[in-house]
Amino acid sequence: MTIERPEMTTEDPDLVANDDTTGDGESLHTPGTPKRVLVIKLSAFGDFILSIRSFQAIRAHHPGADITLLTTKPYVSLAKASGCFNTVLMDSKPKIYEIPSILKLRKTLRSFKFDRVYDLQRNERTGFYYKLFPANKPEWVGNVRGCSHYYEKPDNGVFHIAVREKEQLKTAGITDVRLPDLSFIKADIEDLALPRSYALLVPGGAPHRPEKRWPVTRFAELADHMTHLGITPVLIGTEAERVECDQIKQFCSAALNLCGKTSLEQIGVIARKAQFAVGNDTGPMHLISAAGCPVIVLFSNASDPNKICPIGPEVEIIQVDDLQNLELEKVAAALPAANTD
Repeated sequence: MTIERPEMTTEDPDLVANDDTTGDGESLHTPGTPKRVLVIKLSAFGDFILSIRSFQAIRAHHPGADITLLTTKPYVSLAKASGCFNTVLMDSKPKIYEIPSILKLRKTLRSFKFDRVYDLQRNERTGFYYKLFPANKPEWVGNVRGCSHYYEKPDNGVFHIAVREKEQLKTAGITDVRLPDLSFIKADIEDLALPRSYALLVPGGAPHRPEKRWPVTRFAELADHMTHLGITPVLIGTEAERVECDQIKQFCSAALNLCGKTSLEQIGVIARKAQFAVGNDTGPMHLISAAGCPVIVLFSNASDPNKICPIGPEVEIIQVDDLQNLELEKVAAALPAANTD
């Protein structure tokens, strides 16, 4: 584990922000208002974005608390920029047999002497982290048996992950959970040379889940259709989607291919200025939607939008059993009216 803090970096995995901690494993947990709070959210990208509104609700509920986030490397910069946390800890997610790393993690967690923990990951790993704290546990908001604020997922019905998280926070008295505010995201986009009127296309997705992708030929046809509406298609993706984005660019020369050229922060800024976005069920669509961009998200029967679709002010879902059979006309008909003035 390494510790990441604003305006400070360190190679010492045991260095902590609080000068008054002794690392002796004693807990400062007392009834009343928590003063030292830990939030745990490790992955994945889409889930992390969905949790931003929870981060903001926790900060608003504990305005004077010292709040720490335990997360993984890809999300450290966003977490720092959010203004929700005093300290960001980067978790290397050690294996159970990596004893020295586990002991360092235990020492770090105990040294902060947290009063309350919001476990937004709610899995076996964080259940194990609960055991790393001393016998006098901090208040724990999660699904670990025996914790102070236990949340149990209902066995009936379909619940979106954000709805479940909202219900989890309610067990700790946090009831004001709103749409995420991503105005904290700042980035320079001048070098990207964006056109005046553009929309985003996100043709990628998890490489091991091809059934969650609309065919690249359909994205290419949609890009061409957009140019006839006076809108420039802007292609967003990582290097893993290079082939798909290059194919779309070859079919539609007017498209702007930004594959592999944008940071997460730049995508957030680009999304605010976009007319709309169309993409598969993939992480960047969560960021784009939360930034306030109208989005159309394409789902197959491989995943349930009722559980995991992006949240934002304007989200439209198109779901078919097999995305290979989703026709261009259906997606084109769902496009919002664009402002090309």
